[in-house]
Amino acid sequence: MRFIDLSQPLYHGAPNCPAHPSPEAQVTRDHPDCGWRVEQINMVNHTGSHLDAPLHKIAGGKSISDFPLEAFAGPARIADLRPLEPNAPISAADLERTIPDLAENEIALLCTGWGDIRSRTDKWLYDSPYLAADGAQWLVDRGARAVGIDHYSIGGSRDPMNSETHTILLGNGLWVVEELKFPPEALVLPPPVKFMALPINFTGLTGSFCRPVLLI
Repeated sequence: MRFIDLSQPLYHGAPNCPAHPSPEAQVTRDHPDCGWRVEQINMVNHTGSHLDAPLHKIAGGKSISDFPLEAFAGPARIADLRPLEPNAPISAADLERTIPDLAENEIALLCTGWGDIRSRTDKWLYDSPYLAADGAQWLVDRGARAVGIDHYSIGGSRDPMNSETHTILLGNGLWVVEELKFPPEALVLPPPVKFMALPINFTGLTGSFCRPVLLI
């Protein structure tokens, strides 16, 4: 078995949602003074490659720890939507075209290409493509288990439907994985692929850091 890593690296000052504080990593103890090196990490749990649970948007919804661990691993289909222009909506028609065989309980992974240009620029921070409300509803109607995208927000950052997209997905019990990166080898695998994004074991969180991978 081997893994294809779909995660984005985290580091001090890494690009992230501008509504959140920039991630920080500070060495608090170090060699040779005390014989150990220790870092303190400060960041919102929706930073880098991470999962969104329904509770993130839906009052009384499931937290990450309310899902069985097995829910975060399963068959997935990659929708290769490249190239996408800034602020382009991903519609139900786009999903029907790229992942027409998506089956019930499968995970949809949306490749926009914007994971390759991750940077602290206005373009990446504010003008990403996003899943439109009708695309979110298409996933719900298909019985998808979850959906992922290669940007920090599946609903985009400028579009007024951001809230509606999250409400449709999370309100229907799907979880979302954001900030993916698709290497070329991931996009030529025959579908469905085996996907896994395990959260940290922290009770009650609305979201969690994760390491998303494809299993070969």
